[in-house]
Amino acid sequence: MSGPIPQNDPGKWDDLTIRIASSAAMLVVGAAAVILGGVWFQIVVIFAVAVMIWEIWMMIASDQPTMGMILAAMTASVLSGMLTHESAWILLLFLVVPIGGAYLVKHERLYFFCFAFAVQVAGWGLLTFRMDYGFIWILWLVCVVVATDVFGYLIGRTMGGPKFWPKVSPKKTWSGTVGGWVAAGLIGVLFTLLTKAGMTIIVLSVVLSFASQMGDIMESAFKRRMKVKDSSTLIPGHGGLFDRFDALLGASLFMLLIASTFNVPGVNF
Repeated sequence: MSGPIPQNDPGKWDDLTIRIASSAAMLVVGAAAVILGGVWFQIVVIFAVAVMIWEIWMMIASDQPTMGMILAAMTASVLSGMLTHESAWILLLFLVVPIGGAYLVKHERLYFFCFAFAVQVAGWGLLTFRMDYGFIWILWLVCVVVATDVFGYLIGRTMGGPKFWPKVSPKKTWSGTVGGWVAAGLIGVLFTLLTKAGMTIIVLSVVLSFASQMGDIMESAFKRRMKVKDSSTLIPGHGGLFDRFDALLGASLFMLLIASTFNVPGVNF
């Protein structure tokens, strides 16, 4: 005989319980902030961006946590100050934390600069969309990102197949990637039926889906380079905020680029 038959271990579900509880808490806080808008949305976004700056620093220089906290506080100050000014020159403040952190960190300076800069700009994009375009715009963006993530995961796990980018993200498959695009397209179709958005929103949803996937993959590549599993352990069962919001940040950067490049005044929902 090969040995005793292992008994069911009730404790094996502990992680699932923690993950569900953490997800529920994030969903409640996030949904409330998006719906309420105004200062409440600003507080949540600024806090999340500041924490992600700290996580980026800690993945590179875990032996200097105090400096990471200082940079996070500076990030919160920069974003809060920018909300009260409309001058284009104020955007230069985005460079304060990336340049300062890149100067202070001992290695991987370019990585810190690029990711810290991107996270700040993406967070600013979310704040701008909520203020300028309203609740429905943010709801559409979040729905596309969530649908891409959930359906991409389910289809990828069910169908399997060739890997999308094995050297960077070995778990992602082409089936899951395309499944995310299809789900995003369906979200676009739904919004054409429920709002005044035109058919262009369907194509935009698919491209936004791809942008969110790129945000996820870039964060995965960064973690692999830093040889860490999660950006932090702040969220029980999930890792860090950067792990949870990397796709949303990628989508936000894309929409900010589109809005700036083509001077989009907003989608007519």
